[in-house]
Amino acid sequence: MKLISGGVCAAKGFTAGGIHCGIRKNHTKKDLALIRCEVSASAAAVYTTNLVKGAPLTVTKAHLANGRAKAVICNSGNANTCNADGVEIAEKMCAAAAGALGVAPEDVIVASTGVIGQSLDLTPIAAALPALAASLSAEGNDDAAAAIMTTDTVDKQAAVEFTLGGKTCRLGGMAKGSGMIHPNMATMLVFITTDAAISPEMLQKALSSDVTETFNMVSVDGDTSTNDMVTVMASGLAGNEEITAEGPDFARFMKALNTVTMQLCRMIAGDGEGATKLLECAVTGAPSREIARTTAKSVICSSLVKAAMFGADANWGRILCAIGYSGAAVDVTKIDVSFRSPRGEIAVCKNGAGIPFSEEKAKEILLEKEIDILVALNDGAETAAAWGCDLTYDYVKINGDYRT
Repeated sequence: MKLISGGVCAAKGFTAGGIHCGIRKNHTKKDLALIRCEVSASAAAVYTTNLVKGAPLTVTKAHLANGRAKAVICNSGNANTCNADGVEIAEKMCAAAAGALGVAPEDVIVASTGVIGQSLDLTPIAAALPALAASLSAEGNDDAAAAIMTTDTVDKQAAVEFTLGGKTCRLGGMAKGSGMIHPNMATMLVFITTDAAISPEMLQKALSSDVTETFNMVSVDGDTSTNDMVTVMASGLAGNEEITAEGPDFARFMKALNTVTMQLCRMIAGDGEGATKLLECAVTGAPSREIARTTAKSVICSSLVKAAMFGADANWGRILCAIGYSGAAVDVTKIDVSFRSPRGEIAVCKNGAGIPFSEEKAKEILLEKEIDILVALNDGAETAAAWGCDLTYDYVKINGDYRT
């Protein structure tokens, strides 16, 4: 298992591209992305649990009912959510992409991200698709990743190479997400591709299982988006024997998927709106995996913890407070807390109570850009991790005039 470049184009059979079509006023920002698979791919997806859902999710869910797909079309700058004609527009986006690619509209996954409640004009999208389709290439992953960004400051891509049954396989992905990040089933927009041969049923099982430990453990601001979606397409062109049941090959595929999604999670959390620091809360010694997850997520979601990390303040009491209201059944008299960064590690709490520590050393540790909050529950063997970012003045500035 090794990290490689290429994002969604790393796997055999996939090409991608991205352009500015005119949805966004800033002509220097790409706003339309396209991914194509040269064969009919196994496909799976997970979606936001927000009752207010973007029209593209409704359309994509219908199109993936047969577990197959050949392309992804995604625009930024407009979420196509809470619009009376949203489903119609999403269907027409699929039809326009299908026409440009020579595939069936039902084989197209559609996604949108941006402002909620504004009508999405299909005209610039339809006009740009022929040229976008013609520009698709095996090196187009950077353009595609840039085209799905909204308030992101950097694109987010990852890919790995691994083997299944002696065959070299690749799996890669791209994501967008900076604000409105508090998923419950999926997160932001994430598109994953692989050339491993795996059935649609097992692909869905792999994805649904993975998001519980990865994307569902990311939080930037506590807001669950209306357009959160993760999709994965598998071309099967690596030539391995198709995975149709659990076993060693499925476990290895899961590891490859988890390696990529974990990388994307860290990128999303570290690029939170206005963020200056990536936070990871690692919980150990939990009596159950669910308690470990609940504990880690509660710490990462705490506005007071996030603010303390922004100020490099080792206010460990806020961490115990977040654990205390999490709903997790923990013994607070057993909890240990430490902070860790490239500058070192410092213990600040033992058995649920404060211990002497150097405030100067703690501040030095917390001034780094990546900080680990280590929570030992000392009551079992289960572990979990969650990812987030600090809460800064710029978060309010960015969201105070996001629409206008």
